[in-house]
Amino acid sequence: MLTIEKYGAIDIGSNAVRLLISSIHEEEGKATRFKKTSLIRVPIRLGADVFKENRVSEENIKRMIDTMKAYHLLMKTHKVVRYKACATSAMREAENGEELVQLIKEKTGIQIDIIDGKAEAAIIAMTDLHELINTDATYLYVDVGGGSTEFTLYHNGNIITSKSFKLGTVRLLNNLVSDETWKETELWIRKNTKDYSRVSLIGSGGNINNIFKNSGKSIGKPLSFLYLSSYYELLNSLTYDERIWQLNLNQDRADVIIPATRIYLSAMKWSSAREIHVPKIGLSDGIIKSLYNEKLNNS
Repeated sequence: MLTIEKYGAIDIGSNAVRLLISSIHEEEGKATRFKKTSLIRVPIRLGADVFKENRVSEENIKRMIDTMKAYHLLMKTHKVVRYKACATSAMREAENGEELVQLIKEKTGIQIDIIDGKAEAAIIAMTDLHELINTDATYLYVDVGGGSTEFTLYHNGNIITSKSFKLGTVRLLNNLVSDETWKETELWIRKNTKDYSRVSLIGSGGNINNIFKNSGKSIGKPLSFLYLSSYYELLNSLTYDERIWQLNLNQDRADVIIPATRIYLSAMKWSSAREIHVPKIGLSDGIIKSLYNEKLNNS
């Protein structure tokens, strides 16, 4: 007998706040299917406040409350039975982060968990990559956010190591990433990939998804280092307005896409990767998977 339940995942990032609603299809004797039903994104850009002022501004507090009220109603109308809301880099660094969590709980009923970089990398690692990852290959999973980037190394289908760095697109836009952070990231990637003959990247995040969509590549086909380098040159040759008009980018995408592409290219260079796979998964997908695992463990 087929059973269907809907789960919700709220990802409160440094650039945007996302709600993913997924349908969980279960049938005895068959693999559980996770089907994305709805994805909503609001570009609040909390990191622009926090990374400069150490606080979420009053304006963005109001926007957060309005967004969470809307997400609460959407989950109610979708008949979501389980949800989890996770806040990452910006909220964990905000002086008023815990205060905002409490305020949102009071105003909307939504409980937010502020997670650290290690927990974020662990949730991302729960995403279903078995169709992409060959069990006899090595992959560096790179999830670029507004405040941080999570790196996870896979070999023969197993997680070898993972680490989070304060290397994010909103930080880079505001010149808040030190040379030391870049160097630490480079050394970590080089050290952990040097013993593998060939490494491929797996890229996640809205920016690489956008680049992949515009590439015209078929689903499942990787982007080459050469293609990504050429696209990076194109982005840098255009003004902010030209990127919006000529490349049809959203306002909040047209600026962060350049530092994001720089991070992916740097990771490819340091790991000697020639290609990057773009499966269009991220933290919200990992949250859905973690909710399902919690259900299995409690049943």
